[in-house]
Amino acid sequence: MEDANSNKAPDLKKKKTHVTIHDLAAELKVSPSTVSRALHGHPGISQERIKAITRLAKKRNYVPNELAAGLRQSRSNCIGVITTWIDRNFHSSLIRSVEEEVSSKGMNVIILQSHDRYKDEVENAKALLNSRVSGLIVSLAMETRDYSHFKPFFERQIPVIFADRVPREIHAHKVLVDNFKAAYQATSHLIEQGYRHIAHLSGQQHRDNYLDRQEGYVQALKDHGIRPDKRLIYECETKSAEEGVLAVQQLLSLKQPPDALFSTNDTMAVSILQYFKKIGIRVPRDFGIVGFNNDPITSIIDPALTTTYNPAYEIGKHAAKLLLEHQRQNWTEKDFKTIRLETELIVRESTDKKGLRNEG
Repeated sequence: MEDANSNKAPDLKKKKTHVTIHDLAAELKVSPSTVSRALHGHPGISQERIKAITRLAKKRNYVPNELAAGLRQSRSNCIGVITTWIDRNFHSSLIRSVEEEVSSKGMNVIILQSHDRYKDEVENAKALLNSRVSGLIVSLAMETRDYSHFKPFFERQIPVIFADRVPREIHAHKVLVDNFKAAYQATSHLIEQGYRHIAHLSGQQHRDNYLDRQEGYVQALKDHGIRPDKRLIYECETKSAEEGVLAVQQLLSLKQPPDALFSTNDTMAVSILQYFKKIGIRVPRDFGIVGFNNDPITSIIDPALTTTYNPAYEIGKHAAKLLLEHQRQNWTEKDFKTIRLETELIVRESTDKKGLRNEG
């Protein structure tokens, strides 16, 4: 027996998942282009018609298809962010501030991570270019030495803002901190506390921020009459907790081991604090430690870690504002800006050697 409903026309209204400009146009008996212009407040459309179309769009829960509009205009209403590790506090804070800044201007954010790998960063850049982002904010991967994957953005006049890890070789917008000054202050603090054989856990020197921190460390030693010793500088590849422990084990095996260290990040510094607890080295009595970034764990570990506040949130905010201003003003290469933010040394128990003497 034939199904009585088999010849019924399908209920298209039930299957409809979203309202389009064509639906609004059909209901109002106007052209789709009229609806589009009215929704964008075009001066050629009467205020009465704009109000009627806007009212219906709201009633029907019409949502603009920004991606489709972007494809027509060769740009989307999105900006791209390439960072290294989204699960690390510094980068998540930077991303949060970017999202807050651009979302208030009606824009969306596509976030990709490179895992500190050059290959991943290149693929991320290609994906965002193909997505027709209208701007790009980048914190460079540790491995990156070639920057040609950003060339298509510059050629298409898509603003690129380098944040935190920036390339010295490219003339572009950059937002970073004064890494030299921060390292100088951290090293000087250790010297003032009475430490003399100070090691430095550095990052790879082709990355400007780690090069600047190492130079700040060396200059502080020289200015305090201490001869820098290359054996006390350990260049780290991953800056992981495991690498921090391996580095300090190697440094402690030297004929004249260090009595303090300045680490280029908090992850390694915290792992060293934990390792010292296991082997009986007392911090700060026997050894002083300074980190970098002011990750949340630095204030709750025992002893609390002296560290440098790295203003990730502010870096992201300035980067987003630069990008939006570039779009608004149609800046050219001559308008590229470099914003260098200040840091702050946060002194805690891991370096308070003078406090111990006062107690004694």
